[in-house]
Amino acid sequence: MEWPGLYNYWIVVFLMMAGLYIVIAQGNLVKKMVGLTVFQASVFIMYITMGKVTGGTAPIIIPGDNIVYANPLPHVLILTAIVVGVSTLALGLALIVRINEAYGSIEEDDIEKEEQSAR
Repeated sequence: MEWPGLYNYWIVVFLMMAGLYIVIAQGNLVKKMVGLTVFQASVFIMYITMGKVTGGTAPIIIPGDNIVYANPLPHVLILTAIVVGVSTLALGLALIVRINEAYGSIEEDDIEKEEQSAR
């Protein structure tokens, strides 16, 4: 079996499950954002892995040659997703700053207690 074989898929599964666990298990909002980022990175790795063509080259047409081209679509989609992911992370962190200013905490339990006592 040629490197990386199926190892990259195992890495994707591990990162995906670790990110999901962090999102579910942590009460801290910043840690939840980190978990979402890890989960998102696993999806990026999965798409890049699926877009790999063995022996493929960049899709630049050279007349007369019989060349195997790699599909550029997964890479373009991932570049777009990275930009959207970074902006979503920035928005989430900005909201966490506002939540901290309003409630004095970024722990879910403290925020929920504050909301309960305000009613």
